[in-house]
Amino acid sequence: MRKRKAPPVKINLSDPQYYFNRELSWIEFNNRVLHEAFDPRTPLLERLKFLSIFSSNLDEYFMVRVAALKQQVEAQVTRLSADGRTAQEQLDLISQRLRPMVTQQHQHFEQALRPQLAAQGIYLLDYVDLNQEQRNYLHNYFEAQIFPVLTPLAIDPSHPFPYISNLSLNLAVVIQDTETGKELYACVKVPSSLPRFLPLPQALRTQEKGKPAIWTGVPLEQVIAHNLAHLFPGMNIQEYHPFRVTRDGDLDLSEDEAEDLLLAIEQELRKRRVGGSVVRLEIHASMPDTLRTMLLDEMDLTEQDVYEANGLLCLRDLISLMDLPLPELKDPRWPSSIPAAFQSLPELSEDEVDPQNNVFTILRRQDVMVHHPYHSFSRTVQRFITEAAYDPQVLAIKMTLYRTSGDSPIVNALIAAAENGKQVSVLVELKARFDEENNINWARKLESAGVHVVYGLVGLKTHTKVVLVVRREDGRMHRYVHIGTGNYNHRTARFYTDVGLLSSRPDLGADLTDLFNFLTGYSRQQTYRKLLVAPVSLRDRMTALIRREAEHARKGFHGRIVAKMNSLIDQPLIATLYEASQAGVQIDLIVRGMCCLRPGVLGVSDNIRVMSIVGRFLEHSRIFYFHNRGQEEIFIGSADWMPRNLDRRVEAVMPVEDPAIAKDLEEVLGIMLADNRQAWDLQSDGRYVQRRPAADSPEQSSQKILMEIV
Repeated sequence: MRKRKAPPVKINLSDPQYYFNRELSWIEFNNRVLHEAFDPRTPLLERLKFLSIFSSNLDEYFMVRVAALKQQVEAQVTRLSADGRTAQEQLDLISQRLRPMVTQQHQHFEQALRPQLAAQGIYLLDYVDLNQEQRNYLHNYFEAQIFPVLTPLAIDPSHPFPYISNLSLNLAVVIQDTETGKELYACVKVPSSLPRFLPLPQALRTQEKGKPAIWTGVPLEQVIAHNLAHLFPGMNIQEYHPFRVTRDGDLDLSEDEAEDLLLAIEQELRKRRVGGSVVRLEIHASMPDTLRTMLLDEMDLTEQDVYEANGLLCLRDLISLMDLPLPELKDPRWPSSIPAAFQSLPELSEDEVDPQNNVFTILRRQDVMVHHPYHSFSRTVQRFITEAAYDPQVLAIKMTLYRTSGDSPIVNALIAAAENGKQVSVLVELKARFDEENNINWARKLESAGVHVVYGLVGLKTHTKVVLVVRREDGRMHRYVHIGTGNYNHRTARFYTDVGLLSSRPDLGADLTDLFNFLTGYSRQQTYRKLLVAPVSLRDRMTALIRREAEHARKGFHGRIVAKMNSLIDQPLIATLYEASQAGVQIDLIVRGMCCLRPGVLGVSDNIRVMSIVGRFLEHSRIFYFHNRGQEEIFIGSADWMPRNLDRRVEAVMPVEDPAIAKDLEEVLGIMLADNRQAWDLQSDGRYVQRRPAADSPEQSSQKILMEIV
């Protein structure tokens, strides 16, 4: 009698072993950023920029993510992460992984970049290396420009330990009283209102071959340190040591109880300026144990919270050197292009919109895809909104604003539209992290101009990027839309990669009308004609699209998914991708930042590949491709595959139905998948390995290729 074959053992796809930790995954992303500072193929000042970005990224990480984990430990939260770790275990791992990385960053700056800068005539000198003439200049500068700003703070029983503000650089000073011989302590805050690196005049710059250097500067804190006698007259300055503090920077909002959301956020912003509890202490490695212990005790920290550096603290300030007029040490200047459909448009005039040749006449004929920064933001999306503001046939403009710049031409156009008598409605998301204050200022300015401003929804962040324009043409109303992946910010559009669609498709216009009614009024609408909207339908539709590919594969057809996003965190969607991989679907994921999916696990994810691209531009677009037995479908939108995007934000993802545009987007994905210059492959053990071209293969940078062909 033939034995029956045992049924296959079903794998538990929620098992923690199949998931990477999100906090550690973010650290690996920042490590890829740091690698750009190490890569000799990157121009010198750009390498300095990436070193700065690494530091500023870490600041935000500690202010938000590490602070949240510390709060969980303090509140004795027992919930485990997707990979099965407690909050304290995650903090331990963060510390273990970050310390060598931070040490590597500082060593690279001191031992590699600083000498290379000097070789190019850029000298960032230590005060002790200055000649007497240079010291005299800085002494006079200190007395005239720095000394009046400083406030020495004594530390003793009658002067409690001062409150150290968030992200501030400080000097801990040890002083001896010349009369009593008693050792005293004080703190001096390095003012952020002054340049971090003080330039010397041309006549005093370091000489090289008889010629002055291009730039010579000295760290501000060192100039203060060597003039401390002015702050403590009659005292002996024994020693000084720089330190820097990072505090919890997230807002603590109870939206249900806040009668006025704008006022509640303003109050929380005042708290943030001072900062919450301390979550990190950065010190120079030379700080003695007595000072170190005092700072730890006063700030209620442990040794795990201390990060040492042999050299300058706060390397994020190095970004200021990017202002030096040295184009040969930067990425080549490159002008963005105009989509072919818009190239015949005349110069934009605020006095008159050409009735025969304008954005709307083009969009009546065809959809137009924009791909920033390869396509000009000002000549496409910005023009669309500006023309709407001045076109006499336009009756209404509605849009969402998540992050915009301090000098936003988009906001100015909306104000002009209101002044021109149009109905203008704008949802300004006040809860956009670290842009809250900027958004409050714009909201007030818009309101004062007569714009109807809505401040988002209780319990939800409005993250979608959409514009709706209503125009009267031949006695009928026509709707025009922009739906994109990026913010309406003309500055970040120069270095964030994003895609968007400009269209007059009636279904999209009707969907955006319904969506804005949901955002500004009351609605429980659950379905839309074309849009996939979070938190209503996006999760279910994305899950269904993945499962459809899996079903095709089970029936013997080719199954294929390519998805590009910033982060992949959501455990249910990851499990659905695992099921699709088990069914035989070939899956390529282009995930710039955090990825909790573990690829290449036999029987679970052996058909899934994950790559990340880090380069000149910040990859920010979200594109989703499904093969669908040859009836290919491709979507773009504002949402990553994270719980917050799918469940706690208003997001919009749309199908791209124009065949030519869909093919263009497929080509973009193909170019990225073939990248061997800025691409990194995620391994099943969590490591990222940078791709290198084979000896007989040319280097292919996806961003460089797109700069050439778009």
